[in-house]
Amino acid sequence: MTPFKRYIAEEIAVDHAEGLFTRREALRRLALMGITAGAATTLLAACSTDSSPVAPTATEEPTTAVGLPPGVETAVDTEAITFPGPTATLQGAWAAASNPRGAVLVLHENKGLTDHIRSIAGRLAGAGYSSLAIDLLSEEGGTASFTDPAEATAKLSDIPPERFSADMKAGLDELQKRAPGVKLGAVGFCFGGGLVWTLLASNEPRLAAAVPFYGPLPDNPDFAGDSAAVLAIYAGLDARVNASQPAATAALQAAGLTNKIDTVPDVDHAFFNDTGARYQPAAAAQVYQEVLDWFGMYLA
Repeated sequence: MTPFKRYIAEEIAVDHAEGLFTRREALRRLALMGITAGAATTLLAACSTDSSPVAPTATEEPTTAVGLPPGVETAVDTEAITFPGPTATLQGAWAAASNPRGAVLVLHENKGLTDHIRSIAGRLAGAGYSSLAIDLLSEEGGTASFTDPAEATAKLSDIPPERFSADMKAGLDELQKRAPGVKLGAVGFCFGGGLVWTLLASNEPRLAAAVPFYGPLPDNPDFAGDSAAVLAIYAGLDARVNASQPAATAALQAAGLTNKIDTVPDVDHAFFNDTGARYQPAAAAQVYQEVLDWFGMYLA
């Protein structure tokens, strides 16, 4: 099982333990990933602990989701684009800043390219950073071709990390074409945060700044050859992802990369996603400004 597949399977189990969906739905999602009933049952049991925080069920509205998400007021519209990939035409959402200070590759969660991720590209463009949110399910017809979001997630779990790296590099190629002469950055959330780490581990020299949000770390990462300044965002209650923080810190230091590790207290995994049950608006606003400040230092 690849690290990404393991991460997604564990995320499904944790979401079930925290009440985000039923046991039946968790088993269905794990089955779509090719995980046997016995292995799925064992995984659900391992993640169902008395210490698991209780989250709203999937049918409840987040009680903290008030006000506009950070950056929405100045966001620009995105447009659907296609561009050449290493083995197929890739899809994405492009948002152009009027006078770009830098350009950013936006990497989606395990649901694929959603409206939420498109909105982040638009928000960054409104703040002066032209952005491309790449659809990493492009070879499968794109995220929109999946009527069942769980099937999109399962398909993402089967894609080898090498393909993700190649597609992300093609995304950087496209950014350079559309926003020539500016520095490049990357930001990703959850699964996409792991993709930021993966891009760094692929020794991508074009990145000047990178911001992984609570994403899984590749096994034995080596960031040698990179020059990106890395702002790593963790959620204080996200014990599963936080377990890899010491290894991330060690790898960043070994590579000599400028970095800052920010563990936001009293929030859980995916606290930045304003469409999800764990959204925390005050923390999201604070961290969004931190991201803009980071890009202001290392991209502008």
